[in-house]
Amino acid sequence: MSSYLLVHGAWCGGWVWDDLAQRLEKAGHRVTAVDRLPSAGTDPASLGDLTADADHVRRVLDTLDEPVVLVGHSYGGMVITELADHPKVRHTVYLAAFWPQRGQSLLDMLGGGAMPNWIVPRDDGALEITDDLELARDTLCADLDRDRTREMLSKAVLQSGSAFVVPSTAPDRGHPTTYMITERESDNCIPVAAQEAMAANADQVVRLPAAHMVQLSRPDELAQALDRI
Repeated sequence: MSSYLLVHGAWCGGWVWDDLAQRLEKAGHRVTAVDRLPSAGTDPASLGDLTADADHVRRVLDTLDEPVVLVGHSYGGMVITELADHPKVRHTVYLAAFWPQRGQSLLDMLGGGAMPNWIVPRDDGALEITDDLELARDTLCADLDRDRTREMLSKAVLQSGSAFVVPSTAPDRGHPTTYMITERESDNCIPVAAQEAMAANADQVVRLPAAHMVQLSRPDELAQALDRI
């Protein structure tokens, strides 16, 4: 049996892993989900950046008594990259996630220009997801029905804009890495071609027939894929 530490993406919280965690635990695995990264929250004045997020996950790792499979989704890939040399990590999984090179920020990976049209910058420096349901659904979760999409968006919080501009330190890896590509990904999010390019650096590549929020739409397939690591 394995122990997993799950790191959510931008605008989210640990709730996004509930369905997956239930399935992994039923199979006998141990699961810890980061409840909320410092860069995500409701108070724009208190939002952290990538460094704060990595420090938060490092503290969680330090409390665990066994090596883990560290899973990062979307922006969570930026965070887990900062922990590539942590002795408590036995395997890293990038789930439709950004995998930066040393010195590269998330904004660099987005092309360095304007934000995609589904990300709304606020005057206070925070970012939020568009209130256009169809745009958000087509971008993030085209394989979820509209009711579940509304439920997901109702739980979304603000995301720190500063988290997107901090460059990655990308320490040298001390363990194997798997990249899981979501093959129904929208070009408006992390295009499949971009995922394929990042996955070229992985020791193993898994392809899932899902859109970006795969842990919500395909928890069974994702649990089976993680179970094989």
